[in-house]
Amino acid sequence: MRDLLVVAIVLIGAVIALRRPWVGVMLWTWISLMNPHRYTWGFAYDAPLAALAAASTLLGLLLTRDRENPFKGPGPVILLLFMVWMTLSWQLGFDPAGDYPQWDKVMKIDLMILVALALLKTKAHIFALAWVCTLSLGFLGAKGGVFTILTAGNYRVWGPPFSFIADNNHFALATIMTIPLVRFLQLQLSNRWARHAMTLVMILLAASALGSHSRGALLAITAMAFLLWWRSHGKLLGGVVIVLVGIVLVAFMPEHWTERMSTIQTFQEDRSAMGRISAWWVSWRVALDYPFGAGFNIARPDLFNLYSPYPDLGVVVAHSIYFQVMGHHGFVGLFLFLLLWAVTWFQAGRIRKQAAKIPQARWCFELASMCQVSLAGYVVGGAFLNLSYFDLPYNLMVLVVLTSRWLAAKGWETEPERSPVGRLIPGLNTAPAAR
Repeated sequence: MRDLLVVAIVLIGAVIALRRPWVGVMLWTWISLMNPHRYTWGFAYDAPLAALAAASTLLGLLLTRDRENPFKGPGPVILLLFMVWMTLSWQLGFDPAGDYPQWDKVMKIDLMILVALALLKTKAHIFALAWVCTLSLGFLGAKGGVFTILTAGNYRVWGPPFSFIADNNHFALATIMTIPLVRFLQLQLSNRWARHAMTLVMILLAASALGSHSRGALLAITAMAFLLWWRSHGKLLGGVVIVLVGIVLVAFMPEHWTERMSTIQTFQEDRSAMGRISAWWVSWRVALDYPFGAGFNIARPDLFNLYSPYPDLGVVVAHSIYFQVMGHHGFVGLFLFLLLWAVTWFQAGRIRKQAAKIPQARWCFELASMCQVSLAGYVVGGAFLNLSYFDLPYNLMVLVVLTSRWLAAKGWETEPERSPVGRLIPGLNTAPAAR
């Protein structure tokens, strides 16, 4: 039954995408983030559903006239340069043939990000993308939160099998990054019960992240909470609420969770942490000796035997978005990677300043703010996780770029006040005064 349902949704979406390719972007995003086919047990499990969604969207892109230049603004240009550099790095790396599957996967994701920038432009498109990203990961995270509560945190929460976030640590960071998006959408809802439901979802996402037993996730959620507190008007009340919620959630977790989190302060005694430091050192030395990096795989015994200060710890992956990119693509690749997120952060900051005093653009201020909070979780938690190529941060970049364009074009003047599509997108047609 699950197989038929998932395949039916994809087939219907793919057909619609031929006429309305922006729908194909939503379909691709849903499949890429949530991996719904990995929760089936039959023919849909290995079906090329993402390829079908991408193909129909690209064909729709060629057929439609309703498309724009995706390279408006520095973010998309930097992403394109990063893609070119990664391709050079892959070709000049140690094993182009063996690294091809990863290069192919990364290029498909980044290509569809550029396609999204070419096809999405209206407020309805922006809200639809925010909802798809939020529901795709929010559903899985909320389910993980319920599991954590029912099992008293004694078992770890894992992500979709054979996906970027299959690992418990990666899934935890993805759910944490989703919390600010839930908050943004909550702010757009006028129904009291709907807003309460979104509060419950945020609590479940936090519980799911803690239930992953991920130390990097704990640091990420701490960074996000600090940024939210810093920007809040009622710092005293906000601080008390954040501390109380944190105490309740942490107190709920079992003793072995507390013991694992405490190893953050005693990393020298933790074999896993020292293995990461070994991998970071290898990445640094490889970047020094190979300007283009090693390609998409640096976890090679010969490199660790040559460069690692702790070769007896074995071969491990970098477990850091920064050292992962450094080892894979050298210092130039790392520079482009960091520049992309710095530009996205500052563009969101400009949106906040421009939209702060425009009632019709209040949602722009709120979305830019929450994208920054989510990125804060990514740059902090990502320091200990290898999620350099995961879709969600790039989707945040798309949201920021599209919002900036809408604000610059004064979309509240050029788009209808009540969009027909808004009937299907909660919060889209909510008047500013009702928030």
